[in-house]
This record gives sequence, C-alpha cells and structure tokens, in this order.
Amino acid sequence: MPPLPEDAEAGLFADSAEAASLSKDAPHYHGHRDRLREKFAAAGGDALPDYELLELVLFRAIPRRDVKPLAKALVARFGSFAEVLSAEPARLMEVPGVSAGVASDLKVIEAAGRRLARGAIRARELLSSWGALHEYLRATMAFAPREEFRILFLDKRNQLIADEVQGRGTVDHTPVYPREVARRALELSATAIILAHNHPSGDPAPSSADVAMTREVIAVLTPLKIVVHDHVILGRNGHASLKGLKLI
Repeated sequence: MPPLPEDAEAGLFADSAEAASLSKDAPHYHGHRDRLREKFAAAGGDALPDYELLELVLFRAIPRRDVKPLAKALVARFGSFAEVLSAEPARLMEVPGVSAGVASDLKVIEAAGRRLARGAIRARELLSSWGALHEYLRATMAFAPREEFRILFLDKRNQLIADEVQGRGTVDHTPVYPREVARRALELSATAIILAHNHPSGDPAPSSADVAMTREVIAVLTPLKIVVHDHVILGRNGHASLKGLKLI
C-alpha cells in the first residue's frame, strides 16, 4: 500500500486528536446517565433511591446539565419522590433550577401515576380489592399539600361508577356537606360510596370532627338506601379506616 500523502496523514492525526479531545471534554454526566439508565433497565425502579428515580424523570426535561444535585435538592426540600411530584408548581419553582417547563413535566408524571393507579381499580369489585384501593388512594391523595375530600361512587356490584373530589380546603380542613354528597350519589344512581380524605400533617388518625361528619353522611344516606362502606383517611405515614377502627 503506497504511503499516504503528508497532508492526508496530517488530516488523520488531526481527526484523531479532535476525537480524543471531544471525548475528554464530554460532560461527566453523560456516562452517569447511561449507567443510571442501565441500572433502571436491569433492576427496575424499586432498586433506585428516590433521587435517582427523579434524575431519570429530569433527564428529558433538562438534557444538557447534571441533574443529580437538583434531584437531591428536590427530595431534601419535599421529603420523597412522591412528595416532589405532588408539590404545587409554584413551590417546585422555588427550588433553583426548576423552570415552569420542569414543573410541568413533573406534574405530567404525577398525573400519569394517578391514571395508572385508577386503572387498577376500574371494573373491579372494590370490597374484594382493598389493597388496590388503598394503593390508589395513597397515590392520589396521601401527599397532597392541602386537604381533599374524595368520594368513590359504586354500583350494586360495588364497582366504581365515578371517583370525584368533592372539595379542597386548607392544610387541615375541608368543608363537607352531607346533602350534597346525597344529591350527587342519586344523580349517579350509586348504591354505595366510599369516603376518603387526606391529612397533610402526615398522621392519618381520625379526628372527632372526621367521625362526626361521617356519621352525618350515613344518617342522610341511610333512608335513601345508599351504603357508606368506609371512610379512609390517608397520610404520609399510612392510612386509617373508620370502619376498621369500629368508629362507624
């Protein structure tokens, strides 16, 4: 093979030097992203700590920056992966590095998780699927920053007709009107309901007001032959069932 001309040989050396330089100058997080994706593919999300799972979510929203410090800052600020996703956009954007676009992407992931959880209880007889129901309510409500009062309306087979938030309140109170609950149940032709609300404080223990309100709802619905199966209270630290506690 004849020797290369000097200019071609020089070009090859230049190309090699440029490639080495590019490889040397590549941001350090490129390799980290690949390794984290491989870890997720091999072991699944349960094997990742909260901040690493959050990193994977942030990769697409922030493609040209190391997102590990931001992921750790978010988990430190809000407490967990679930609480980051549940945080209000304005609070998320208080963390340096979180733009409106990043906050929006996080809320999309939250909405997708709720939709997935809801799919697990649809077309099921809920009284025989309490585990799935509690998982759904936890994903939907446990980490919300304000109280939400939710009603699951059931048909005569105890399958879900509708899942509706009837009210949102402050950090420790949501007004509930038993006659409005009854009106909506009649509109949907529900024969039973499950009540649920969250305690943003984290403690799911029912208050005396929770018990009194539930008994008022039962008193209004009983003459209409609409059964209140339970009132579930969700908190970061678990859930409480008024029926299980023999309070109703």
